[in-house]
Amino acid sequence: FCIFSRDGVSPCWSDFNAKRKRKVAEIHQALNSDPTDVAALRRMAISEGGLLTDEIRRKVWPKLLNVNANDPPPISGKNLRQMSKDYQQVLLDVRRSLRRFPPGMPEEQREGLQEELIDIILLILERNPQLHYYQGYHDIVVTFLLVVGERLATSLVEKLSTHHLRDFMDPTMDNTKHILNYLMPIIDQVNPELHDFMQSAEVGTIFALSWLITWFGHVLSDFRHVVRLYDFFLACHPLMPIYFAAVIVLYREQEVLDCDCDMASVHHLLSQIPQDLPYETLISRAGDLFVQFPPSELAREAAAQQQAERTAASTFKDFELASAQQRPDTVLRQRFRGLLRPDDRTKDVLTKPRTNRFVKLAVMGLTVALGAAALAVVKSALEWAPKFQLQLFP
Repeated sequence: FCIFSRDGVSPCWSDFNAKRKRKVAEIHQALNSDPTDVAALRRMAISEGGLLTDEIRRKVWPKLLNVNANDPPPISGKNLRQMSKDYQQVLLDVRRSLRRFPPGMPEEQREGLQEELIDIILLILERNPQLHYYQGYHDIVVTFLLVVGERLATSLVEKLSTHHLRDFMDPTMDNTKHILNYLMPIIDQVNPELHDFMQSAEVGTIFALSWLITWFGHVLSDFRHVVRLYDFFLACHPLMPIYFAAVIVLYREQEVLDCDCDMASVHHLLSQIPQDLPYETLISRAGDLFVQFPPSELAREAAAQQQAERTAASTFKDFELASAQQRPDTVLRQRFRGLLRPDDRTKDVLTKPRTNRFVKLAVMGLTVALGAAALAVVKSALEWAPKFQLQLFP
C-alpha cells in the first residue's frame, strides 16, 4: 500500500508517473533514431503497460508492421459494395458490432465509422483476392480503425492480413484448426493434470476460436485491454495469441478442475472469459512460455509437419537459433533484479513442482515484461517479419 504525504501526493503515484515519462521518452528516442529502432519499439510494446496511449500507437504500430504511414493504399474506383461477393456478410457483421464502439459515442459518428469499416474490409479484399473474409475479421479491423483512423487502418490491416492473419483467411479453416492444435500441447507442458482433465472432458479447442481469430477483440469488453494485447501481439510471433490463450486456461486451472468432467460444462466455463484478468501478468507468462516451448518444439504434437509448413507461423526461423543471437539488455536485466527480492526471483514458476518436466522455467530469472525473454521474443519477430530490418522508415 502507499502512504500519502502531507501535500496529498502518493509516492507510488509519483513513481508510476516517473516510469511512464521515462518510457514515453524511450519510445520517442527509438522513433527518432535513424534508422528507427524497431527492436526497441517491440520491447516497449511488450513491456508493462505496452505503448501507453493511442497517440503513441499511431506512430509505433506502422513501424511494427513496416508500413509507411505516408503512403496510403490507392482508393479503388470500383463500386465495391455492388461487386463484392462478401458485401452482405460484411454488412451483417458490421451492423452487429455496436458493442465494439465506445459507450456514449454519438449515433451519427458511430454510423460513419461503421461505413468506413465496411469500406476498409472491401478494399483490402479487392486488392488481395487470395484472402477470404471470415466472421470476426471485422473485430480486428474496427480496433485499428478506432485507434489510427480509416486511411492508416487500411494500410496496417492489409499488411497484417497478408502476414499474421493470413492463415485465418484461407479458403478453408484447415490452417486455423492447425494453429488451435498448439493450445493443448502448451497446456500439457505446463500442467499435465489440467491437460488430461480437458482431454477426458473432450472439450477440444473450439472455445478459443473467437479469441484467436479476433485477437481477443470480440470477447473483451474493455477497449484498453484490447489495445494492450494488440501492442503485445504486433510486437511478437504470430502464434503468440495461442500462447496467450493457453495462459488464460492455465490461470483458470482451479475453476476448470472444479467443473464436471464433461464437454458441455468445461466448454461453457471456458467460453465465458473473465473481464478482470491480470493482463500484465498473463502477457509476461505467455512470453515466458513462448521462450521455453517455442513453436518449433511443439509442431510435432500440434499436427503433421507437412501441414505445419503451409502456415504463416511456420515461416519463422527456428526460435532457439534466433534467440541465441540476441544479447540480453543489461540495463533491463539490472532493473528486473533490482525489483525482486532474492527469494522472489524464482517464485513465479509456471510449471507445477510435481510435474518436474521443465524446472528450467524456475531459473529463467527474467520475465517478458522487463528482461531477456522480451529480447528473445522480439528477436523472433524480427527474424520472421518480411523485410522489417531492411526497410525501416525514419
